[in-house]
Amino acid sequence: MAGRGDRRQADLTTPLLTLRGITKRYPGCLANDGVDLTVGHNQIHALLGENGAGKSTLVKIIYGLVRPDAGSMMWDGTPIAPQNPGDAQRLGIGMVFQHFSLFEALTVDENIALGLAGPRERAGLRDRIVAVSTAYGLPLDPGRVVHDLSVGERQRIEIVRCLLQNPRLLIMDEPTSVLTPAEAETLFRTLRRLAAEGCSILYISHKLEEVRTLCSQATILRQGRNAGSCIPADTTVKAMAELMIAAALRPPATRAPPAPSVPRLVLDRLTIRASQPFGTDLRDITLALPGGTILGIAGIAGNGQTELMDALSGEILAGRPETIQLDGAAAGHLAPQDRRRLGGCFVPEERNGHGAVGTMTLAENGFLSSFVRRALTRYGVIDRRRTAAFAATIITQFDVRTTGPAAEARSLSGGNLQKFLVGREIVQQPGLLVINQPTWGVDAGAALAIHDAIRTLADDGAAVIVISQDLDEIFALADQIAVLAAGRLSAPIPTDTATTETIGRLMAGS
Repeated sequence: MAGRGDRRQADLTTPLLTLRGITKRYPGCLANDGVDLTVGHNQIHALLGENGAGKSTLVKIIYGLVRPDAGSMMWDGTPIAPQNPGDAQRLGIGMVFQHFSLFEALTVDENIALGLAGPRERAGLRDRIVAVSTAYGLPLDPGRVVHDLSVGERQRIEIVRCLLQNPRLLIMDEPTSVLTPAEAETLFRTLRRLAAEGCSILYISHKLEEVRTLCSQATILRQGRNAGSCIPADTTVKAMAELMIAAALRPPATRAPPAPSVPRLVLDRLTIRASQPFGTDLRDITLALPGGTILGIAGIAGNGQTELMDALSGEILAGRPETIQLDGAAAGHLAPQDRRRLGGCFVPEERNGHGAVGTMTLAENGFLSSFVRRALTRYGVIDRRRTAAFAATIITQFDVRTTGPAAEARSLSGGNLQKFLVGREIVQQPGLLVINQPTWGVDAGAALAIHDAIRTLADDGAAVIVISQDLDEIFALADQIAVLAAGRLSAPIPTDTATTETIGRLMAGS
């Protein structure tokens, strides 16, 4: 990248970043307990651990968002103590967060401008965004408004914003969790090019196969402590996962083919105009989904997944009531809570702000979508005892690492919040579950648990729709696979006869 070669020549024998004895305590939680970490120059270094292992806290300390209680940091052999992200950026540290820090009402270039220091850096910004995003295979239109963009497109903004600052260390937290395989491969090429140009990468991911492909070194955290290190290319995925969880990783559960059953969800020529100017219209979608069946919906981001989720959940109403039928009842005209009364439950793609309210407790967030099906009110007043007990049940059954039902949602790691939101819907025992990106940001053990819970729900007779950009997940979980492309849904294909080549052609619109 322009400007990277102008830095003074670094002493490559001295690590770029060294952490020693980093400790951070929160009320009721020791997030980091004497953590050591060394990142070399030109290195792509993985930071691994299950949800709640302390990874996010550690990288926030590096980036100046959190102050450690103890420990030291060295940058090119010089002691540092970033007080804020500005200090980190001046050193050459950039970070792409798992949860995006974007203002939805602003355009792409306006969001990027907010992260730049002054008028000089903002000069010619639109042209620079186009040039950098195109050069690195992450195309962006600077004039697009963020609320019109898919999650994958929003992530590109965060990456390009960092690249414009010519970082020496780029921290990436779950960067491929919402990307298609093709988009992920483009990102890998970008990261390898950055490393070759002199930028080190600290890479957090639960996708261990991509860690093996991409990273030259890995540090593993467990319960806030160092649990080991490895060379990913020389370590199996199973061995890395077992280092993370300190237990043998069991094989995924298997299901018998679903028995013939009456449809629990019927879509009759569902056609909906997108509510956003750059959204994707849904066109003539017809489907009959029997109970006991898991349907995986694949597709490249921005092909109507958001609109389909909104149409099924009731956030966008269909034109005719009979267009959507739940257990034989017309539901196309019903609001979300009325669809829940008919047996529908829904897990949206974006957990922050859409799936959960960060400043509300887990008990309160559990109440939001469950008060009808779980009878959490008495005479119109919240029954706080039952609401807290419901949240406690989710926490226990889905191994949510938290201090309890009174914890605020924003205090949880991304993966633990995802487990809570998935559990909130499954514990209600719906007749129809629609879940978008079920294991986004979730570690291998938790992903297996979520998949098992979905399979058990289907075994009990529910119809399940899993919308995911992770083809491996869809092939592992679904009985049938359909593809959403340009707002049209293909006919479902039995998973045991589908191939990645067939699904890939459908995703490309063939």
